[in-house]
Amino acid sequence: MSNNHNLQYDGSSFIIDITSTLNKVTSKYTNNAKRRWRFAYTAIYSRRVMLSLAKEVISRKNPNHYAKLFHTESCSSSNTTLDIIEPLITIHNGTKTNLVSDFVDKTKLADMVKDKNLKSLSEFGGVEGVVHVLGTVHDKGIIGSDDDILRRIELFGSNTYKKPPPKGLLHFVLEAFNDTTIIILLVCAGLSLGFGIKEHGAGEGWYEGGSIFLAVFLVVVVSALSNFRQERQFHKLSKISNNIKVEVVRNGRPQKISIFDVLVGDVVSLKIGDQIPADGVFLSGHSLQVDESSMTGESDHVEIEPLRAPFLLSGAKVVDGYAQMLVTSVGKNTSWGQMMSSITRDTNERTPLQARLDKLTSSIGKVGLAVAFLVLLVLLIRYFTGNSQEDKGHKKFRGSKTDINDVLNSVVSIVAAAVTIVVVAIPEGLPLAVTLTLAYSMKRMMGDNAMVRKLSACETMGSATVICTDKTGTLTLNQMRVTKFCLGIENFTEIFSNAMAPKVLELFHQGVGLNTTGSVYNPPSGSEPEISGSPTEKAILLWAVSELGMNMDEMKQKHKVLHVETFNSEKKRSGVAIKKENDDRVHVHWKGAAEMILAMCTSYTDSNGARKSLVDEERRKVETTIQGMAASSLRCIAFAHMEISDSEGNDYMITREKKTHQILREDGLTLLGIVGLKDPCRPNTKKAVETCKAAGVEIKMITGDNIFTAKAIATECGILDPKNANAGEVVEGVEFRNYTEEERMEKVDKILVMARSSPMDKLLMVQCLRKKGHVVAVTGDGTNDAPALKEADIGLSMGIQGTEVAKESSDIVILDDNFNSVATVLRWGRCVYNNIQKFIQFQLTVNVAALVINFIAAVSSGDVPLTTVQLLWVNLIMDTLGALALATERPTKELMKKKPIGRTEPLITNIMWRNLLAQASYQIAVLLIMQFYGKSIFNVSKEVKNTLIFNTFVLCQVFNEFNSRSMEKLYVFEGILKNHLFIGIIGITIVLQILMVELLRKFADTERLTWEQWGICVGIAVVSWPLACLVKLIPVSDKPSFNYTKWIKLLVVKIKKAF
Repeated sequence: MSNNHNLQYDGSSFIIDITSTLNKVTSKYTNNAKRRWRFAYTAIYSRRVMLSLAKEVISRKNPNHYAKLFHTESCSSSNTTLDIIEPLITIHNGTKTNLVSDFVDKTKLADMVKDKNLKSLSEFGGVEGVVHVLGTVHDKGIIGSDDDILRRIELFGSNTYKKPPPKGLLHFVLEAFNDTTIIILLVCAGLSLGFGIKEHGAGEGWYEGGSIFLAVFLVVVVSALSNFRQERQFHKLSKISNNIKVEVVRNGRPQKISIFDVLVGDVVSLKIGDQIPADGVFLSGHSLQVDESSMTGESDHVEIEPLRAPFLLSGAKVVDGYAQMLVTSVGKNTSWGQMMSSITRDTNERTPLQARLDKLTSSIGKVGLAVAFLVLLVLLIRYFTGNSQEDKGHKKFRGSKTDINDVLNSVVSIVAAAVTIVVVAIPEGLPLAVTLTLAYSMKRMMGDNAMVRKLSACETMGSATVICTDKTGTLTLNQMRVTKFCLGIENFTEIFSNAMAPKVLELFHQGVGLNTTGSVYNPPSGSEPEISGSPTEKAILLWAVSELGMNMDEMKQKHKVLHVETFNSEKKRSGVAIKKENDDRVHVHWKGAAEMILAMCTSYTDSNGARKSLVDEERRKVETTIQGMAASSLRCIAFAHMEISDSEGNDYMITREKKTHQILREDGLTLLGIVGLKDPCRPNTKKAVETCKAAGVEIKMITGDNIFTAKAIATECGILDPKNANAGEVVEGVEFRNYTEEERMEKVDKILVMARSSPMDKLLMVQCLRKKGHVVAVTGDGTNDAPALKEADIGLSMGIQGTEVAKESSDIVILDDNFNSVATVLRWGRCVYNNIQKFIQFQLTVNVAALVINFIAAVSSGDVPLTTVQLLWVNLIMDTLGALALATERPTKELMKKKPIGRTEPLITNIMWRNLLAQASYQIAVLLIMQFYGKSIFNVSKEVKNTLIFNTFVLCQVFNEFNSRSMEKLYVFEGILKNHLFIGIIGITIVLQILMVELLRKFADTERLTWEQWGICVGIAVVSWPLACLVKLIPVSDKPSFNYTKWIKLLVVKIKKAF
């Protein structure tokens, strides 16, 4: 039984307690003027209630004719009180305007939809009652001024929800302090500070401990600032990705607005793939099914019905049909808003490359720990055996004669030196470099019309070997126009309406105006009509309005829609059953892919409206016409019709096998005509395709168009080469899916164009390509493309034509739907990978040199040339400043001339090993010579010698940063003036190094150098440039010589066995 049974008028009594209602209205107001206004307000409502009672009586005869707008609630008395306040009618711009009532219970409205409570809906008077209460007009939406908009925001809130704030700077500072090596260094610094002050007094005793504190603090702050900047960047991108465009009707005009601007009372248009922007109820539409799994976890699709299931939850996705909904609650008042308010985006997502780098960092860290342990052991043995000497030549440890404070101080210094070696050895800059280059690339790609949704896509795109692309809107401009028309088997080019009989013209009006998800808005000013919908729908509607004189509003008023078969990419057609007023006949109209519609027809209509049999000869003529249009790059859309008299009953519906519901008749149709839609190729598409091919990336076009259109467009875009055409390059979806598994795997590499494909064909191709070892990027815009987008290594959805389902399934959103932007994403992907490899080469050079120099010096002489503070400074240069300098290089043309990286390519290539080992060997050789013979060579003291070693070592890294800009090119200065950040970091590094050496002598444990000594340091460092040029001339094999991880593990095992 219906939940509305308590609303039935019994014909005898319907008592309205006006006094009680009036008391409710006026009890809160004591001001006389306000009270008088409320009395007038109530009087108007009383009159409207009386009129509505008449409707209630009439509705007994025809219950479905009028919506029941009132609800009676039992009170303590025997009377029944009207508990509804309807909106006040005002005049706005000369038309009646409904204003939302102040007394609407927004909590009750919100709970009604959340709980899917039909009883609560009936208490509002059904859907029509809610429409009136919210001051909305069914087909025109909100009609009001800006004041009404502001009033709705004030009453119901905006469609936003409060998100947990992004992590602050303090969080990242504390996170950086949690590092084990940093904690050990701080402990050592604290002990050193205490012993130093005790031994030398507060004036000079704080230098060493305080210097370590300051150096650690600098490393922590710089790291925290970098992570904080990354967090803010992701927060901004999250806001942009959540800003969905929604189509609403306001003042009778369809318009696109931000999801954040949706208001209670808005009428929202929904189609396949849309995300429901707020909670609401179903107003009108057909075959609507939604996926509520994001809210309820249930995978089964929910069928929306006007009476039994009219509730729509925000966050759900439309999977079939189309509709208009009335928004009843927004923002934090919806279930989606409440859920999302408690969820933060995980910005700690680990990409595959970051995972590989984590392993590399761990392996190098183990070697660093082993070396540090050896250094610690050697230094402790040398100290306690009396082999360590002070500056004046005295032994540091003299047995029981040595003060315990001196022993502890020396041990702390040794431990600090060993721990610092670990700090330098562990390449903490690698994760930072990845983060920086990803964040930088994401920001730059946003400027190049590509919004990254998943970090891993940035780097994975650089490895892509195949791109499977759509045609419409990606390779073409998506600006469709009807350029050719065929009526029956006759061709026309212009003045279409004059070429056909009125009866045929009316059938075209019906077939276009009622079998569409688009809309036509005629502005009151009389200007050009505003047409909305998909590009195909817009083109056909524009043609019908401008060339055939169609009035869409008039068509909708004169006809009743009985059933709708919505279009999707599998069926490639849509149908509608309609009945004209005062006419018992049912008209079935189909529209879709020309050859599919033709196959459903047994007759055709000529220009005079005569119906003729579609015999083989005529059918061949039509097929030839379709092929001719398609060969001219036209998309062919056919219209077909069937008329069924009332005596035939429900004969326009049929039931198919394995289907639970009926569908429209698909046989025995009459062909009305075919239109050819032209969608030109984008100007830069051919160049972008050639660029991708030159980069070793294969382009495959997968389209729903017929094989002739697909060939023509593919040839025009440069995907197919007519001079070197090979068999098997072009197939149809049905042919591909009917291959055996072995045949598909054999032929998939050869296929360049797949026509008349379904989304499942696209998924099948992606699966085959991945099985063959390809890294696959796929473009998609429809809901049914979601499986292929998820299956691909990189899913690229379209920002303009893409549905929300497609966007959520993708990794990157191409904002301008342009293939040129896809090529740009490929270039940036390669740039990300290349920048990270540059930094790895740079950092490993520093690591190897620092470890070997300190280890050899410690073992041989017991003296570590690079102090704790100096090593921390080097660590700061290479980890943070080096990462900033090398991770922000822009893509170069050379990147697109290399082969794809592929899945199994090692992270550290032979070229990188060649470069870094050459530079590290040079630095080790020079600095060890300076360590053992520097005093005599330069005739300087030990302190000046150590300063020369430190200065030379830092300057070698500065010059080597230039070498790292290119791993193969001899000329490394190309485009350097455009990279202001690189120049700035080099400048800052040099200035700070001068300060460290010349001014911060106590802090850095250095001595002032003369101009000549500075010249010597620069001269030694600058040799790294010609050395790099010579080394790059040495050829190396592309095949990996050895696995560095296995080599490192083997080294660690041997060191462990040695002890």
